[in-house]
Amino acid sequence: MAEVLLFHHAQGLTPGIAAFAADLRSAGHTVHTPDLFDGRTFGTIDEGMAHAEAIGFPDGVLERGVAAAEELPTDLVYAGFSLGVLPAQMLAQTRAGARGALLFYSCVPVSAFGPRWPDDVPVQVHGMDADPIFVGEGDVDAARALVEEANDAELFLYPGDQHYFADSSLPSYDAEATALLNRRVLDFLDHE
Repeated sequence: MAEVLLFHHAQGLTPGIAAFAADLRSAGHTVHTPDLFDGRTFGTIDEGMAHAEAIGFPDGVLERGVAAAEELPTDLVYAGFSLGVLPAQMLAQTRAGARGALLFYSCVPVSAFGPRWPDDVPVQVHGMDADPIFVGEGDVDAARALVEEANDAELFLYPGDQHYFADSSLPSYDAEATALLNRRVLDFLDHE
């Protein structure tokens, strides 16, 4: 079974993120869900991003992610939803011992954290094919470049235009897409 460090999105550690982590735990995996926002949640992405700016975006978010990882073993799968992709991707690329990366709704260019993706770190990227943030802001292009470069990488696009589609506590939730995402994630974790 895998041990996962899962970072929340800009609306905070919502009940939907907790439910996602619980699903992974029920499949036998160990999942850590640090709260980068110290218990605060937000009604919109804009409100959450304003808070992220207030604590220091991106550096403050990255520092909090690194601090959460320091208390844990190094052989982790790093996972992040949107904003949480930043610390997850950075740790997967830079912390020795990473077993994998799961990047939901976002992906940044590999060059943001190093010269190349580590050869022995498998990765999955998940997003909707008409998401104005994932597609419109270039994350899908970074994901495609990552898939081209990495030894073991997959990009999964789901039909739809929602950003936080796998968070069951938000109106953007898409149960059908999330069910498929969950199957793919569990298959990935079963092999790590």
